[in-house]
Amino acid sequence: AIFLGDGDWNLGTSPVGVSQQFRLKGVPIYTLATGNNKRVPDLELTSVNAPTYGIIGENAQIPFTIESSLARDVRTQIRIKSDTGAERYKDLTIRANSTHYDSILWRIEKEGASTLSISLPVTNGELIENNNSRDFVISGKPESIRVLVIETLPRWEYRFIRNALSRDPGVSVDCLLLHPDLGRGDGPDYIQEFPEKLEDLQKYDVIFIGDVGVGEGQLTVEQADLIEGLVKSQASGVVFIPGAKGNQFTLSKSNLGDLIPVILNQDKKEGLSESIETTMRLTPEGEESLLTMLGESESQNETIWRNLPGFYWQAPVVRAKSGSTILAENEARRNAYGRLPIIVTSRAGSGKVLYMAIDSAWRWRRGVEDLYHYRFWGQVARWMSYQRNMAAGERIRLFYTPERPKPGDFVSLSANAFDSNGAPLNDGVLQIDLTAPNGQIKRIELAKEEGAWGSFSGRFKISQPGEWNLNTFIPEEPAAAIEAKIISQTDAIEKTGRPARFEVLQEMSKISRGRMVTAEKIDELVKEINALPEPQPLVTSIKLWAHWLAPVILITLLSLFWVGRKLNGAF
Repeated sequence: AIFLGDGDWNLGTSPVGVSQQFRLKGVPIYTLATGNNKRVPDLELTSVNAPTYGIIGENAQIPFTIESSLARDVRTQIRIKSDTGAERYKDLTIRANSTHYDSILWRIEKEGASTLSISLPVTNGELIENNNSRDFVISGKPESIRVLVIETLPRWEYRFIRNALSRDPGVSVDCLLLHPDLGRGDGPDYIQEFPEKLEDLQKYDVIFIGDVGVGEGQLTVEQADLIEGLVKSQASGVVFIPGAKGNQFTLSKSNLGDLIPVILNQDKKEGLSESIETTMRLTPEGEESLLTMLGESESQNETIWRNLPGFYWQAPVVRAKSGSTILAENEARRNAYGRLPIIVTSRAGSGKVLYMAIDSAWRWRRGVEDLYHYRFWGQVARWMSYQRNMAAGERIRLFYTPERPKPGDFVSLSANAFDSNGAPLNDGVLQIDLTAPNGQIKRIELAKEEGAWGSFSGRFKISQPGEWNLNTFIPEEPAAAIEAKIISQTDAIEKTGRPARFEVLQEMSKISRGRMVTAEKIDELVKEINALPEPQPLVTSIKLWAHWLAPVILITLLSLFWVGRKLNGAF
């Protein structure tokens, strides 16, 4: 067998595995290598991982990846443009022969779906021009975020967070003030009791927990466990803002304590005080996070964080737990694990967690009033509620990953369903009518998960590119349904300009006892093939009497013979 190619493949597994089958049959593979082992000089926009929706009037972060095979650094611009003509640019420096990961901000201005195009200009020396742009669809949604703030003492941070959320038109806030001396707080936006019923608690997208723990006059173990279940089972978010009283240490008596994404020093429950103002700095992950984007651009954001007012107190954090992400850290204090973390995020089940190790972000108001403080906490609330509100109705809430799957990917589905009273649906089923891009409809039933939160899960495979429609419903209750769309975009199967993989061709030939040659040695290949012995013919023997057709044919012939004799009057 003669194989002509560059050794690369687009689908399935490596062709090396097929070589073993040829060897078993005694057929050598002679591979004729084509192509070049160096990639064609090019800048390629390889991926755009945009969210499926954004909040109207807010920035959405559009991550992208560029691969460079040019032998020099390139200074260029990335451009994003909407179908209405609006544009935004960002300056880039792409290093030679490297992969560049970055993102650009885009402000959502209208409700509904918009088609955006992100592109790079063709630079000098590029040989491929058709891989410098990509199109994607993003939807704008009005926001409606429900927040619960729980605190003991009305610290300055609590007061300004309450003000920030109360004045945000997209946020509805309830406050539960558990003052140790004055009792429950009262007034606008205040509630008097912790929402004990699941139908009352599940409406909150985000819960802020201040210097609050488990104990008399604070949360009970059962209430803390309810918050933990809300986060892990219903994709809500929880924000921990500790204080000098150290009440959050007692959360370890409940399951909620396991959600805290840092290890605390048990010997310094009062925290770490500073005699002079101390500043924080963003980590590389923090520089790329939408949570810490206080400016209108990345360069402006860097300047803002460098000039933010500092703090005089920090929670006694030893280190971040495994699997968490540090966004900001103490610029002055270090220990054996490195700089002390200040802002830490993590995932917990379906939900999100943020730990803020200082309680003086309100000082960011100096000279700019509410600008940065309000923006930061508003972005935290929106980030935490994002997945929970991907597709939400009165009775059903559906979220899925990945948001932009490719053909061949499995999409994981998670859903919460509620009865007519708003309580989690525990005695019922949840089904989805899945409509593929070609119009084929398939019904799937989500599996009920253990627990009392009305949680369901399932998955399906994306078999083709295009728009997939999901109609999620409770059987026999047609009004209890929501619609969701998943758009699957595929990359070009045949990628041009890629380097040849001669090592694959060599392995194929080695396994099958053939040889790899290049184009200039094709005459030698012809001579070598002609010198091979004549292959033995392949003989396949079939035992007729062992085949099932033999008795069938025999019985049929005997039946015809007997019928013929009857027709002729013979017995």
